[in-house]
Amino acid sequence: MKQIFTLVAILLATLAAAQTASDTLHYQKVYYFGGTGISMPLGKTKDVLSTKLFTGSIGLDISLANPRYYLQPTLYMMSFGYEQLEEDTDYNRVLKNARSTMYVLSLAGGIRQQWERLNTYVYAGPAGALNMEPRAQDLAEQSQVELDYQYSLSPAVKVGVGSDYKFKGFFLGVELGYMHNFRSMQGQPIHVLSLMVGLKSDITTLSDRVIEVINR
Repeated sequence: MKQIFTLVAILLATLAAAQTASDTLHYQKVYYFGGTGISMPLGKTKDVLSTKLFTGSIGLDISLANPRYYLQPTLYMMSFGYEQLEEDTDYNRVLKNARSTMYVLSLAGGIRQQWERLNTYVYAGPAGALNMEPRAQDLAEQSQVELDYQYSLSPAVKVGVGSDYKFKGFFLGVELGYMHNFRSMQGQPIHVLSLMVGLKSDITTLSDRVIEVINR
């Protein structure tokens, strides 16, 4: 994990040093973006979670006074295969080949570099995760197996790098992200690498109207 943070720090410093011209695409802009892709567990996380389609994201790209800096609140939904490694005394079966879902709200900030219509960026920030772990109860008398879910909240951190290209009316982008969930699952740490492809569109006019209505 230290290597990933070091890489992001180097990329942030590089983009900051490379910024010479003003950003003409993001000045006083608010963008909405949505993406889809996959999330890949790393290291010991693969003992519990496995890659499954799909991961989705929705969020905002909010330019600050200096448009090379931005805020990026984002909600991710990550889907995984799930292996229960430890017995749960509240249930009489150990569940295998199941599915688990993780909802992650990231409140990241970042820096970007504009190359005409192409933009490159890096971001980092805190996050919160809602974890859903499946469980199974064998109801032999009813000849049924009852599925249940355990929910937990935990802090997390999200970092990433990416690029997008401006077409007429929208941006097409790709992003590589890393998330560390500070709550373990089945005794294993949670490290996840995500690969996303998505679209970004300008909603500045809409956001201005919402603010205007709120201020009335």
